[in-house]
Amino acid sequence: MATFLYRVGRLAFRRRWYVALVWAAVLAAVGLGALKAPGAVDEEFSMPGIESQKAFDLMEQRFPGATADGATARVVFVAPGGEKVTATENKKAVEAAVAELGDGSQVAGAADPFQARAVSKDGTTAYSTVTYKVGAGELTDASKTHLEDTLAQARDSGLTVEASGSAMGDGGGPGGMAEVIGVAIAAVVLLVTFGSLAAAGLPLLTAVIGIGVSMATILALSDALGLSTTTGTLAMMLGLAVGIDYALFVVSRYREERAKGRTPQEATGLAVGTAGSAVVFAGLTVVIALAGLAVVGIPMLTKMGLAAAGAVVVAVLIALTFVPAFLGFWPNAVLPRQARKSGRTGEDRHDNGGTRWARFVLRRPLPVLLLGVVGLGALALPMTDLQLGMPGDEAKSTSTSERRAYDALADAFGPGFNGPLTVVVDAKGDEDAKGAVSAISDEIAGTKGVVSVSPARFNDAGDTAVFSVVPSTAPTDEKTKDLVTTIRGERDGVEAETGATFEVTGTTAMNIDIADKVQAALVPYLVVVVGLAIVLLLVVFRSLLVPLKAALGFLLSVLAALGAVVVVFQQGHGAELLGVEQTGPIMSLMPIFLVGIVFGLAMDYEVFLVSRMREAYVHGESAHQAVMSGFRHSARVVVAAALIMIAVFAGFIGESDSMIKMIGFGLATAVLLDAFVVRMAIVPAVLALLGGRAWWLPKWLDRILPRVDVEGEALSRGPETETETEMDADAETKTEAEASTGPAAAADLDVART
Repeated sequence: MATFLYRVGRLAFRRRWYVALVWAAVLAAVGLGALKAPGAVDEEFSMPGIESQKAFDLMEQRFPGATADGATARVVFVAPGGEKVTATENKKAVEAAVAELGDGSQVAGAADPFQARAVSKDGTTAYSTVTYKVGAGELTDASKTHLEDTLAQARDSGLTVEASGSAMGDGGGPGGMAEVIGVAIAAVVLLVTFGSLAAAGLPLLTAVIGIGVSMATILALSDALGLSTTTGTLAMMLGLAVGIDYALFVVSRYREERAKGRTPQEATGLAVGTAGSAVVFAGLTVVIALAGLAVVGIPMLTKMGLAAAGAVVVAVLIALTFVPAFLGFWPNAVLPRQARKSGRTGEDRHDNGGTRWARFVLRRPLPVLLLGVVGLGALALPMTDLQLGMPGDEAKSTSTSERRAYDALADAFGPGFNGPLTVVVDAKGDEDAKGAVSAISDEIAGTKGVVSVSPARFNDAGDTAVFSVVPSTAPTDEKTKDLVTTIRGERDGVEAETGATFEVTGTTAMNIDIADKVQAALVPYLVVVVGLAIVLLLVVFRSLLVPLKAALGFLLSVLAALGAVVVVFQQGHGAELLGVEQTGPIMSLMPIFLVGIVFGLAMDYEVFLVSRMREAYVHGESAHQAVMSGFRHSARVVVAAALIMIAVFAGFIGESDSMIKMIGFGLATAVLLDAFVVRMAIVPAVLALLGGRAWWLPKWLDRILPRVDVEGEALSRGPETETETEMDADAETKTEAEASTGPAAAADLDVART
């Protein structure tokens, strides 16, 4: 592996113009494809295998067109204090607003609350449901403006008017601002780390190019592969993260090799052969984690994982080819300022922060290990109280109309009104379908925790009916989950009596089912991902204990991060500091996202840090000296990479959307704990306690495992001599330097060559 990548690096250095042109052609081709491709649409969320999805599919089959995914808006009218919406003036204002709401080119209809019995018992509140002919993503700005203007006019009459629903969405997401902030902070961290604008800018530039290729490819293939507008979200986030990391690793190793007196081309080859090998295997672990999302069984999540895995592959290829090509164009630009000015590139063997920290841990490994494990364990304890769900409007800020509409409806109609259950009765083959539906409706209405049951609505064939059930508790309340379980538990008895069966669906039931399925899939997902990664790390490190230590450390950091999320977003401790106004269940997909993303980044740091230790150990250093060498060369780079990722993820905490805020906090916390507690403290402590035993591998396993030579042992045994081609390339570089910057740059090359 190291020898092959060494040759790849040298080739990319020599043929830099060809490499640059190939990547430019690839970017142009996929960019053109993205421009010509039809616009991606929002994919309809589905979760095969759960009851609520089966019920929804049955509704689509038996009620053709009735479940069309058109946008909706629920407009709530609240009378001034002491008045009723049924009063003459208030009623006129409501009816006028409803008539105006229904007058739009994309509007299918607006229900009159006084005819639809959508008025609260105390007469203070009424609501109208506005349905649209198109989905939320297809609403024009004119339709959204018309809705907002109508609400404003109704408020002028003295009524309190709020609205919720998919038509009120603004497209969601952070709008790119978080990424901009993250890139800006990354630039500062890289500049401080390298002390060179070129060295700081190269990882950012190549990462942006990689993201451009990945996102353009996703857009170009969106129609052919059924990719949605949300598919690229994870690809954007991870592509940027690993793109910076991988280029950072290669550039850092290049500077190190130049400091040893290597020529630019030789240093590039060695950097790609060693750090590039670590990049390849780190990338493979990320790809495994992302492809493993298919285990969960959510089609949209599977597509997101595969698209993000593709972005990671692009980042790896960029690091192995485009980065060395850039180094070929400007071989001295990434060096420290002092080296560029003085021409001295001798190796710096002085201690740095990494070696001082490693020495501290090696002197007291047991206390450091116990403190790290106990601290992470304490943080992980609240995870045992984890409640999964899908926060809705109740989790939004009170400054939003959606949250105020939610509160108004809950006050007027009860907390369960915002999350009704939909019961689909299948009476096909039953001679008395109406009698069966009536019996099922009465049975459910008598269930404890049910406030009301709506009249059943039959399809044209008369063999299927649908009715709504309003719980007495809020959609995210555990009692609502218990109610759904109770209703479903009555099915066998009702079916035996009536001959008809039913299924429970609706947004609330769907969220409950998704949470249960994700929770059940979490352990298999961990087993698959961690198991495959352990096998991969066995090949990389040729050690039995190092991969196990890496996996256990990752589990500790992820569980601790989940515990921190529970403490803030579920239990509410410190929530106000992050602007969280309403606590509740943790987003169902949060654990899966956290495991998949953080596992990939954690293995990046593990492979890059420990591979340097393995390299030193293979080259003859003792186990303790190898730990010191690994930290001397890699600690600063790993810390910089972790700080960049923390900055990128922490940028999402400032968003108003509670789910985005939760994801940003969880990911930033997980990277912080994994990089600084697990990789910087627990890993060296464990290796210090194990000593040489850390690199033990049974002989029978050693014979079975393939040898990939990540540490570059073959390169140290038989370094290639500089060929005529390399000398010609150096001469070519010198000529270019003289043409562009004069004799000074050429002199730098002569110094570097000697």
